[in-house]
Amino acid sequence: MARAKTETAYMLWTLGFLGICGLHRFYAGQIVLGLVYLCTFGLFGFGQLIDLVLVPGMVKTRNEQLRRKYLAEWGEDGLAMPVPIDRTLVTAQAVAQPKEDPMLVLLKAAHANGGKLSKAQVALHTGLSTERVEALIQTALQSGYADITNDPESGAVRYVFDL
Repeated sequence: MARAKTETAYMLWTLGFLGICGLHRFYAGQIVLGLVYLCTFGLFGFGQLIDLVLVPGMVKTRNEQLRRKYLAEWGEDGLAMPVPIDRTLVTAQAVAQPKEDPMLVLLKAAHANGGKLSKAQVALHTGLSTERVEALIQTALQSGYADITNDPESGAVRYVFDL
């Protein structure tokens, strides 16, 4: 995610001395005020001087807007929880896998659920990725720990464990 920087905004602000006022407003995402500043020479210089103090707040506001936009785009994929801008996001790959044997976790989950599990339930109980869940279920089927059946009401695939 790109972030606006105060130093860049100040460099754009200094172009006002050359008669190109308001570029720092464009940089801060304030297009209308940027156009006003551009056409009025920074509100006849007074607005340009006042902005000398306001630039850090403009940049902070712009970064918050960019952060919200970023989270809105990624929220559909499970990152809906707000994360402070100065913190790093923990990706799914960075989450530690369970230290207990996954097959043992699977069997305990099956026992707790009356011997029947779906793939989603296996993923929830083991914390494994989709590919690893698939491999774990295949191992359970090949080892004779489980059989495949369909739920009589919904028709969904269920794995039945003989416990």
